[in-house]
Amino acid sequence: MDISGSLDPYVEVKVGNYKGVTKHLEKNQNPVWNSVFAFSKERLQTNLIEVTVKDKDIGKDDFVGKVLFDIAEVPQRVPPDSPLAPQWYKLVDKKGQKINQGEIMLAVWMGTQADEAFPEAWHSDAHSVSQQSLANTRSKVYFSPKLYYLRAHMIAAQDLVPSDKGRQPDTFVRVQLGHQMRVTRPSPMKHINPEWNEELMFVASEPFDEYIIISVEDRIGPGKDEVIGRIIIPVREVPQRIETAKLPDARWFALQKPSVAEEEGEKKKEVKFASRILLRLCIDSGYHVLDESTHFSSDLQPSSKHLRKPSIGLLEVGILSARNLLPMKGRDDTLHPRWNEQYTWEVYDPCTVITIGVFDNCHINGKDDARDQRIGKVRIRLSTLETDRIYTHSYPLLVLTPSGLKKHGELHLAIRFTCTAWVNMVTQYGKPLLPKMHYVQPISVRHIDWLRHQAMQIVAAKLSRAEPPLRREIVEYMLDVDYHMWSLRRSKANFFRIMSLLSGISYVCRWFDGICYWKNPLTTILVHVLFLILVCYPELILPTIFLYLFVIGLWNYRFRPRVPPHMDARLSQAENTHPDELDEEFDTFPTSRPTDIVRMRYDRLRSVAGRVQTVIGDLATQGERALSILSWRDPRATAIFIIFSLIWAVFLYVTPFQVVAVLIGLYILRHPRFRSKMPSVPVNFFKRLPARTDSLL
Repeated sequence: MDISGSLDPYVEVKVGNYKGVTKHLEKNQNPVWNSVFAFSKERLQTNLIEVTVKDKDIGKDDFVGKVLFDIAEVPQRVPPDSPLAPQWYKLVDKKGQKINQGEIMLAVWMGTQADEAFPEAWHSDAHSVSQQSLANTRSKVYFSPKLYYLRAHMIAAQDLVPSDKGRQPDTFVRVQLGHQMRVTRPSPMKHINPEWNEELMFVASEPFDEYIIISVEDRIGPGKDEVIGRIIIPVREVPQRIETAKLPDARWFALQKPSVAEEEGEKKKEVKFASRILLRLCIDSGYHVLDESTHFSSDLQPSSKHLRKPSIGLLEVGILSARNLLPMKGRDDTLHPRWNEQYTWEVYDPCTVITIGVFDNCHINGKDDARDQRIGKVRIRLSTLETDRIYTHSYPLLVLTPSGLKKHGELHLAIRFTCTAWVNMVTQYGKPLLPKMHYVQPISVRHIDWLRHQAMQIVAAKLSRAEPPLRREIVEYMLDVDYHMWSLRRSKANFFRIMSLLSGISYVCRWFDGICYWKNPLTTILVHVLFLILVCYPELILPTIFLYLFVIGLWNYRFRPRVPPHMDARLSQAENTHPDELDEEFDTFPTSRPTDIVRMRYDRLRSVAGRVQTVIGDLATQGERALSILSWRDPRATAIFIIFSLIWAVFLYVTPFQVVAVLIGLYILRHPRFRSKMPSVPVNFFKRLPARTDSLL
């Protein structure tokens, strides 16, 4: 097309108002593009598909030729049908006349999202996205890194050589694995052969390409430490321990001076005498590394593949569409997106939870420093799903922001849980939630929280290096990084959850109080009859209780939930939360707010903690009163109680049990005219018992 006889061709595919363009190839009359373009069938505004070949030019691009297709005549392909074979088509000019030379090879078909060509295709709903940013619009499956707990036992050291030989060294051990760093307590033995006997735990990830850096340091003064010796051990050389197998034997490792340890590629000089450290290192593959809260964990399997149980079923999730979304960036936002994508997982435990998050993609315009915005999240516990039933339901998308609760619309999902091993699934309910190692050799709560945070950081770092990256803000939101941080809103929600549970107990107490005070005489008489029957025939007590539970469960079957539960704004106390409480919840740790705001929040926290302290103190008082009954702290009260106990022992020995039970029951259920409004004698006696509150400062 050019005067020089060259051609820089590219193809423009146009369907109505949508236009897709291939990249241009310089000076090539036989170009190969291998590009796929996908146009949404629901948005077609024309009956023609126009494929035009053009020549890239400095000014206006030259027209080379085109091919037209009638959409009504396009063949339909449904997988697993074989893909259509591309064919050569003669190019025509603008008037539709065939030109002398020039052909284009292509295939046109009506397909579905199951086509193998669809994931890598250019999509009409991403027509404004550049070629470089197309990767951020593709469907991808990311695998979380395989995590393990690494146990490091610092036992002792020998023949340390401090820089100041005139003083005894105050030594401790610093261990570093990647970005994780832990320090032992200083040795109680301040000499050149210290002992620590302390265990530290870390999180390691496959393919074990990191190094453990262990250094023995001497605390010379406040904030001043000196490295005495160091050793670097590859993680891949650390032995693995499966379940409760015997720990590997401790080994002596020669410490090197820091300058020698940092040198790489230099041949180590053989030394006859050196400082040593006694270590026991192992990778515990019998644990499940917790990178999310156990309350809604998506996986509970141990790290070792040899200990993993077979799957019990399949979970199929269809992500259909969303509607009534709020605009996040402007007019170009799609407020009613349709995905129609299906994903399948093997299920190993019915008590796991699937989390589905919705985000606003802020990287489709090449802005690498932008953060994807949260739109909402849905959690579904698999045990709440009936097997082999398809749930098609819309879930509200709720997200909490510093400005308050936002309702972003609804997410339409199709979910089905299929059980393939009924016996294994039923027996799972009688097994521990976590692998055996968590109960045989439990890790303290303080260490678990620290290890959980490290595991989250490793997962976020690994997935952020994928292509396209799964960014840190997405991983942190899906794993609920801030779930264990202080939140006044969440504390209120937990308080009202407890009150909701206690309301059932208070209802039973009110019902029994109504029986005792004869508010409904007929019910009270029936309770008397039932009580006398159970006293006369005590062997009916347990069968009656379990039969009652069976009937209640059968009755509640009619009112069972028809859809899985979703995020509840009222339960979360998110609807009427004060803005300052939300600002505190989204504050960084440590805080970044001004001093006066921190002081005000500290005073508020002291007020809340004061109430909690009072409740805990009252509970402790009641417990101490119960313990003081036989402790002779109040000698008269203890004497009264033991004499009373002796009288009761003799009385119960000579009196049949049924008679005693009838007397106690009739006394409790006596008529109101035989009752007094004053507290009973046992209550008065209990409240007069001493507690240790007298000894508190």
